[in-house]
Amino acid sequence: MQHKCKITVIRKECYEDLQAQYLKDPKSGPCSMFEVGQEFILERNGERDDFWHMLDGKFCSEAWDCVSRYAYAALQGGSIMKGWTNDEKMMIACCNDGTRPVIFKIERMDVEE
Repeated sequence: MQHKCKITVIRKECYEDLQAQYLKDPKSGPCSMFEVGQEFILERNGERDDFWHMLDGKFCSEAWDCVSRYAYAALQGGSIMKGWTNDEKMMIACCNDGTRPVIFKIERMDVEE
């Protein structure tokens, strides 16, 4: 069985009070890299290796650092978060930008050969 990983942007937050207090640009606004509903499908096989190429620059490196461990588990066919979420093939995670976090749903997709 082959495995793919689907990453979906499910929410973007923006904490203007924290931006005003702590950022050099106090009106930075929400993350400009992602949009709610945006999807990324990762494959790792003999022809493609989206994991090691970090989707060829289509994904923020800070966000990738936060979700890559779950994507790797999914691509290997593993349980992403057994006992934590209501589906062990799925995880909810977010980037580490404290003033404008993006929240992702990471899913293992099982593909019959």
